[in-house]
Amino acid sequence: MKQGEYFSIPGRIRAFGYAIVGLAHVFKTQHAMWFHSFTAACVISAGLYFNVSSTDWRWLVLAITLVWGAETMNTAVEIVCDAVSLNHHPLIGKSKDVAAGAVLVAAIGAAIIGALVFWPYIF
Repeated sequence: MKQGEYFSIPGRIRAFGYAIVGLAHVFKTQHAMWFHSFTAACVISAGLYFNVSSTDWRWLVLAITLVWGAETMNTAVEIVCDAVSLNHHPLIGKSKDVAAGAVLVAAIGAAIIGALVFWPYIF
């Protein structure tokens, strides 16, 4: 926000619009987001099938949100890195690797949450 600007409803609505444009970009350009979405749909379907408790739904929603958030931030890091330089640079490569690692950590955590939630319903 620039100095002298103030809160406005139209400004907040524009901000939501920018966020939706950003999410649309992630879904259009990142194959991994399609995989995460498919996995989320499977988890939601399993949750409905097993009629999981409201507490378990909270954990599942948190896990899905964590992975989607990590993938979105990974995409943002990749875009910024590409804006800085399209040429190979070791630090840019490391930055992209670390961002991808964050997605992996979130996905592993989500898988563990899924196993903990669904284990009692399956066995």
